Amino acid sequence: MQKRRDALRAAGLRPIQIWVPDTRRPGFAEECQRQARVVAAADAADHDLDAFIDAALVDLDPEGEV
Repeated sequence: MQKRRDALRAAGLRPIQIWVPDTRRPGFAEECQRQARVVAAADAADHDLDAFIDAALVDLDPEGEV
């Protein structure tokens, strides 16, 4: 492992520590579902979103193959 870390440092990278939610915690799945419902409701209420996404897709692939 040290060899790998040394190689990454030599490539100009440095390690960092991040904290993420514990997926094993009680209620985690329910909170994910709640947040997904909030996002879905916001998307459904945004009538311009579909047009925006369609326009973005045309920008990515003018031939319509995306």
